[in-house]
Parts: sequence; C-alpha cells; structure tokens
Amino acid sequence: MTTVRVRLTLIYSGLFLFTSVVLLIIVNTLMRQALDTRIARFPLPPERPRPAPAPRLGEPEPPPPLSELVRDVIHYQWDVSALTIGVLTLVSVVVGWVVAGRVLRPLHRITATAQRLSLSTLHERIALTGPKDELKELADTFDAMLDRLERSVEGQRRFIANASHELRTPLAVQRTAIEVGLPEDVGEIRAKLLLHNHRMENLIDALLALAQAGHGLRERSPVALGEIVRFALADAGENGRGPAGVTVTSRIAPFVLRGDPVLLNRLVTNLVDNALRYNHSGGVVDVTLADGVLTVRNTGPEVPEERFHDLFEPFRRLHTTREQGAGLGLSIVASIARAHGAAVRARPGPAGGLEVTVAFARDPRAGT
Repeated sequence: MTTVRVRLTLIYSGLFLFTSVVLLIIVNTLMRQALDTRIARFPLPPERPRPAPAPRLGEPEPPPPLSELVRDVIHYQWDVSALTIGVLTLVSVVVGWVVAGRVLRPLHRITATAQRLSLSTLHERIALTGPKDELKELADTFDAMLDRLERSVEGQRRFIANASHELRTPLAVQRTAIEVGLPEDVGEIRAKLLLHNHRMENLIDALLALAQAGHGLRERSPVALGEIVRFALADAGENGRGPAGVTVTSRIAPFVLRGDPVLLNRLVTNLVDNALRYNHSGGVVDVTLADGVLTVRNTGPEVPEERFHDLFEPFRRLHTTREQGAGLGLSIVASIARAHGAAVRARPGPAGGLEVTVAFARDPRAGT
C-alpha cells in the first residue's frame, strides 16, 4: 500500500523533473535558433579554392567552420543539462521525502493519539501547536470532539452508579419484607416471590456489570488472575451449582495483569457458572490458566455451529429458559475481556459442550 508520504514525494519529484525537462528543451531550442540567426546575418566571404598546402610538422590544424562549433556547443549543453537534471531529480526525491515527512508529522501525531485513546483514556488530547492551518484546525476539532465524548461518558458513568444504588435498594427492602413479613404457611408463594426477587437482583447486577465493562476501565491495578480463578472454583464448589456428579479439574499457573479485580472476578465466575450450569450429570469441567490464556471446557449439550455467533450477544439463550438465566453471561464475559484488551474465542468441545478461551495480553508493568 502506497503511503501519503510516498505519493507526495513522487509528486514533488515528478513536477520537478517535468518542469526541468520543459525548461531544458525551451532554452536549448531558443539558443540554437538565436545562434543560427546571428550566423546568418554575418556570412563569411567565400573563399577561393586553393590547393591545400602540404602540412608541416608542428603546425596547428585550421579551425573548423563556425556552424560546426555551434552544433558542438549545443550538443555539449544538452549533455550537461541532462546530467544535471538527473542528479537534481535524485536530490529532489530525498528533499521531497524529508519535506513530506515534516508536513505530515502533525497527522502522525493525530493518528497516534487516536490509536492510543480508549474509553479509559479520554482525558488525553492532541494539543497541536504551530501555525493555524488546516492540520491545526483538524487537531482542534478532534480535541473538541473528545471533550464532548468525555463529558458524555462521565455522565453515563454517573448514571450507572446512581442506578446501581436506586435499583438495588428497593429490591433489598422487598426481599427483607418477603422473608420477615410473610408467614411460613405460605411457603410456595413466599418461595416464588423470593425467586423472582433474586432473579431481578441478578439481572440488575448483570446489566450494570455489562454497562460498566462497556464504558472501559477508569483505573487499573495489578490483579493475580490465578487467585481469582481459584476463588471462583471454590465458591462454585461450596454453592453446589450445576447438576450432580460434575467433576471439576483445574491447572492454574500464576499470572498477573493490570485491570479491574471486580470485573475480572465476574468474568471468571460467569465462565465457571456457565460450564457447570449447562452440563449433565457425571459431566466434566476443566479450567486451565497458562501464559495468560484462560480456557474453560465443559461437557454438555452440543451447540449448533449456526448459533455460535449468538453466544456473546446479550439476551441470547441456548438450551435455557427465562427461569434459568437472562442470557447475559457470555456477553458480559466478552465485554469485560474487551475492556482489558483480551481476545475471546469459543468452539465446540470434543465431547459436546463448549470450550471458551480468553487470551490476556502480558503487561510488563503488572509484574510477575
């Protein structure tokens, strides 16, 4: 792919070569015509034919006619001019490359800033200095757009924080009222109300986690991912999620990355919960963490290939009903992974079920 710098260099050199060749042709042609005209105005007297004298030793040869001298001068000028234009064309390529680089340097700065920006670094600006030209106007417009985007994101973050408090509080009060206010003899109604209350709390937590991950990370800190995986496995074993008789195996190597520990815990918990919940009796769940790659495999129902693009979409369910889940588990995983710069991939397991892989990039600032 030809870059703008290469195209500008070729344009500069091409224009120089074209104008130089045109100038060379015009100057030499006009000079030849002028010399021919002057020679025609002053004709030499005709010479009488005389026998050529015998040449003597050491005597110089007679000078050639004036017309031959003119032709020799014109040919010499053509040769020198062509050689000079060739050398200057090479110089123009080098100078054009340097000049194009200096002209495009503000664009490189704008591009580097745009590539570095994310929702967690919206405070950065290009702040281009120099004369007020088209590039300065472009950089200022980009900075103004970032100001508006940062204000919008901050407003949404405040809304998420306020909504988290306003939505969770009445649900907690409702759950307490159900547990304390309803007598034990209405157990079926009481259990159903608690179930729906618990589902609402889980749905709100999932939506808030999805929104928080989608708005990027405000702060990053070193997180021991291996410890989070061990905690999620221990919590899943204590709560007994999933069918009976599911065997959980794990191979966990230490790995530290910079990120949000709460969101990373939610990512691992969702993967483990999905592997246990969508399994069968006597099935297997295998969790591996090696070199920053987290892999969770499980046995269970086969996932049709045409439904794989739905796995990480919100509110998409496979082999589940509304009572079993809201369809947000893997979409939250994908959103949290993107916020941490990780790649998520899913493929069918060899014995049914699913294999989900999350590959985190190694950050040297996180330590070992």
